[in-house]
Amino acid sequence: MNRIVFHLNSLERGGAERVVTNLAGQFVANGYEVYIATEWQGEDEYVIDKRIKRVHVGLTEKQEKLGRISKFLARIFNLRKFLKQIKPDIVIAFARKANYRALTATIGTKFPVVFCVRIAPVGNYDFLSDKIQIPILFRRAAGAVFQTKEQQEYFPEYVQRKSKVILNALAPQFIGNPIPEVRDKTVVHSGRLVDFKNQKMLIEAFVEVHKKHPDYDLKIFGPDSFDGTKQVLEKTISDNNADGYIKLMGGSDHLEKDLIKGAMAAFSSDVEGMPNAMLEAMALGLPVIATDCPPGGPRMVINSGENGLLVPVGDKEAMVKAINELIENPEYADRLGKNASKISEIANAEAIYREWEKYLKEICH
Repeated sequence: MNRIVFHLNSLERGGAERVVTNLAGQFVANGYEVYIATEWQGEDEYVIDKRIKRVHVGLTEKQEKLGRISKFLARIFNLRKFLKQIKPDIVIAFARKANYRALTATIGTKFPVVFCVRIAPVGNYDFLSDKIQIPILFRRAAGAVFQTKEQQEYFPEYVQRKSKVILNALAPQFIGNPIPEVRDKTVVHSGRLVDFKNQKMLIEAFVEVHKKHPDYDLKIFGPDSFDGTKQVLEKTISDNNADGYIKLMGGSDHLEKDLIKGAMAAFSSDVEGMPNAMLEAMALGLPVIATDCPPGGPRMVINSGENGLLVPVGDKEAMVKAINELIENPEYADRLGKNASKISEIANAEAIYREWEKYLKEICH
């Protein structure tokens, strides 16, 4: 195995895109020839290693004028043409449409494809089109990578047999930072402002926390996803007259510095694969509260009461209780944070890269 192609829609900032950026960088640094084939260029993308070859396989200007079915076929044709030109040893696809596209584009070729599921299958891989495509396309995949066991167990046995569960790798800047002796009276959250992360519930919970602990504030770091969530959050803050103690901080390129002195990190997702932001907060030694959301990412790494706290999805009162508990029991919070930081031992970039490399080599042989 020498030549690797990653295929996804774009490198615009998001969980799957971050994983591909980091993983591709690891492979190219270890002497592999690496391509990232994308459908389009996003407005705010991750920066990739200069040794990685970025290739556009999306629609051409002429193809953009085609009808829906013709566009669908053109995308497959473009990817297939590119793959036949460079003859990769393996193709790794990330996210639903890219998974199906890569598996379709390689029909009749000998290029092995590994598909990656990054979100809860229920609600995302259970439409009529999925019920048609999964038996046809996933059966012919060389392998699959999941973030959680719950994701893996959703799919048929023939997928599970040849698949592997691999955690997301932590970026180096989140590892090895000294845990602060004194913390700010701030609850922190990081993640795109997007509906499924349910930051609205977190804001509403913190309004209640603030009544009991008026010296604490909440800072939410994350870029706008332009799905209307930011406006909903701004209105929720305004309606509760919370502008003075709840702040939307926007995106940040130095989260490791922004988050580390927080009293705790809180995550309120209704559904999410393996939240990168949660892993990063744990690695920084922050006490972490997270919803026990499907498909089981937080539950995989948090043993509630030992290295963090899990609360039910959508349960505002449970979130209020958990935040108050950590504010009022700083020694307990410190213990959770110190235990959480041990995630770095299993989720550092080198350890995760070696898992991927070993798995892909097994597929290619």
